[in-house]
Amino acid sequence: MLLGLGCALYRWRFLVLALWAVALLAALPLAPRVFRSLAAGGFTSPDLEAARAGQLLIDRFGASPSSVFLVYRDPTGQRAAGDAAFQNQVEASLQTVRQLPTVERVVTGADNPRQISRDGQVEYVTLSLAGLASRQDLQAVEQALQPTDLELTLTGAPVFYEDIFDVTERDLRRAELLSIPMAAVALVLVFGSLVAGVLPGLIGGTAVALTLALMAVLSQVLELSIFSLNLATMLGLGLGIDYSLFIVSRFREELARAQTGALSTSSSVEYAVARSVVMGGRAVLYSGATVMIGLLALLTFDIAALRSMGVAGALVVFLSLLAALTLLPALLSVLGSRVDALAIGPLARAAMVAGDSVREPNHLVTAPQSVADREHGFWSRLAYLVMARPVAFLVPLLVVLVGLGLPFVRVQLGAPDASILPTDVQSRKGFDTLRAHWGDGELSPLVLVFQTVDGSSPLAAQHVSALAEFMKRVQAHPAVARVSSPVSLDDRLTAEQYQLIYTDPARIGDVYARTATEAAVRQDVLVAQVTSRFGQTAERSKDLVRAIRATPAPDGFRLLVGGGTAGVIDYADRLYEQFPRAAAIVVIAIYLVLLRTFGSVVIPLKAVVMNALSILASYGALVVIFQEGALADVLHFQPLGFVEASLPILMFCVLFGLSMDYEVFLLARIHEAHLHGVDNRTSIARGLERSGRIITSAAGIVVLVSLSFVAADIVLIKALGLGTAIAVLLDATLVRALLVPATLRLLGDWNWWAPGWLRPWLTSRSLIQDASR
Repeated sequence: MLLGLGCALYRWRFLVLALWAVALLAALPLAPRVFRSLAAGGFTSPDLEAARAGQLLIDRFGASPSSVFLVYRDPTGQRAAGDAAFQNQVEASLQTVRQLPTVERVVTGADNPRQISRDGQVEYVTLSLAGLASRQDLQAVEQALQPTDLELTLTGAPVFYEDIFDVTERDLRRAELLSIPMAAVALVLVFGSLVAGVLPGLIGGTAVALTLALMAVLSQVLELSIFSLNLATMLGLGLGIDYSLFIVSRFREELARAQTGALSTSSSVEYAVARSVVMGGRAVLYSGATVMIGLLALLTFDIAALRSMGVAGALVVFLSLLAALTLLPALLSVLGSRVDALAIGPLARAAMVAGDSVREPNHLVTAPQSVADREHGFWSRLAYLVMARPVAFLVPLLVVLVGLGLPFVRVQLGAPDASILPTDVQSRKGFDTLRAHWGDGELSPLVLVFQTVDGSSPLAAQHVSALAEFMKRVQAHPAVARVSSPVSLDDRLTAEQYQLIYTDPARIGDVYARTATEAAVRQDVLVAQVTSRFGQTAERSKDLVRAIRATPAPDGFRLLVGGGTAGVIDYADRLYEQFPRAAAIVVIAIYLVLLRTFGSVVIPLKAVVMNALSILASYGALVVIFQEGALADVLHFQPLGFVEASLPILMFCVLFGLSMDYEVFLLARIHEAHLHGVDNRTSIARGLERSGRIITSAAGIVVLVSLSFVAADIVLIKALGLGTAIAVLLDATLVRALLVPATLRLLGDWNWWAPGWLRPWLTSRSLIQDASR
């Protein structure tokens, strides 16, 4: 099939180029629209307990899902928040805002004294906006705010989401400005030719442009996360270049072989294109399949952000694969030997010798080579060195990789908040100010939503005593700073006294009690707020949520626990409930792909273990760097104190397929030599010699592309870029260059073993059959 495809691409090369040109021209106007077509959220699911609690509040209380916080402070320090002069300035700034149709409610420090900091330096105002606030709603609020002498900062979810869009767009443009020139220079150095060096970048760029355009279209019918944009760009550039690098390298090798024979120029180009599609394309096809399997596993999660990353990632991998298998051969068909044009002096000659192995006689394409026909380049010498003492290399490397991954046992999982943004962004500034003056717990109180089973009032006579007793138990927890509810007005009041107060609503003479009741009770629902002494992602705050959930609800009530910490717990728990299923799909599917590719039951198992080691090492780096703050000054970020819960899962699905890329390319060369009848040691050395330099170059370019995202201001993107770079670097050096030869040497002929009953299903001989055609 691939042989026929290669010949057809040569014959119809101009038509193929025209079709791709039309597709690219159609995509270019759409691609820039993707930034405002994607969603900033998606890190929850409607059936999680915290989400159900929030929805019940919306249904019963009309609670706004979009609240903007206006943080006021006097830069001179002369006026204290709460003073008449300060308050007059606050009211003056809000005069027009109160009249906006999208503003449902305005709560100032005059309405709620807790919105004034204890030190009197800061006051915040809460604006409840109707429905889900749009960019236009937020702009209307900003324009309506009147200037005053006070310093004003906006924060809250709507502002956070808008900042996410702006910073993501800025990060993506910065990453492109860094990665594209670096990758271009690296490719020219690898190939020693400007023309050959440009081709992989052209393929990667085309795949990314088409992906962004399709994402803009798909976002009209699917919820796609803004974070999927960075993943798609990083994978598109990296894999597009990767796949092109292998095919261009194979084309140059096959063209050199054809030109040593009796073929004419046109015949030699057609031969080289067909052979590069058959031999290089087969490895590209199977490696692309492994990456897509990993990304499609993200579709099994019910968290929208992960699903959207799976959609965007699989889309860009498919387009990278399609471009490498159709557009690139068509370009090579047109260029022919001009692929080496604009050579860079001695670098070109070095690339032709070292990168394309040797210009072997044409009969070696089909005839097995003897043990004596060994190549003696750097990579074969390295392979023989490792194979001479495989255990001496294997054991220390295993210790190093496992040791790098051990910090992951200390991982603390969290969910995205304003702390993932840079400190100079408005929503982050406001967030930091609130945290500094009110503490971490004040920013994300637990929300306890009590609903009566029989639909009666929560403050009916039969409910009050049990409700008050429950809230006293909550108040007694050492992690609780404060409880706010109609049955928590005064620590001196007993459950019986609360029952007397609320038995007859007419007896509620206390203004504070009446206000608390009016704010906290609607129909059959009562809401209480519990303020933790610790931050949203702190383990003791999580223990508090778990303790409340483990306590039986008061008689006659159903209890839902919501709020920031509860949302983090639900989010992480749901992810890791579903992760084993996704991991099993990835591992089993990739195992079957490799089983069918190489006709061995051992090789895929070894590949899975090797991949797991490099991923484990990158997990340890996430904890040490982003949770605990190592290199924070060098990488210009503030430590989160946690690892975003979806990041290890995303990295597993991405890196398991991405790392398998290099395994497939390396094993394809080793397998090719093995099928020609070469012994185990020689086939390993020959395979590493013919693929080692290209694998290292391809991995180096992926590392460069990934590291360009480390310059991002959003910590999640920075972590994804660095984690990917670390995993790929370890995979291409320690794993592929050292561990793989060592394990293949130890296993010997068992590498290619498969039970007799399975062999008819396998296609292990197809490679030699294609090679002989």
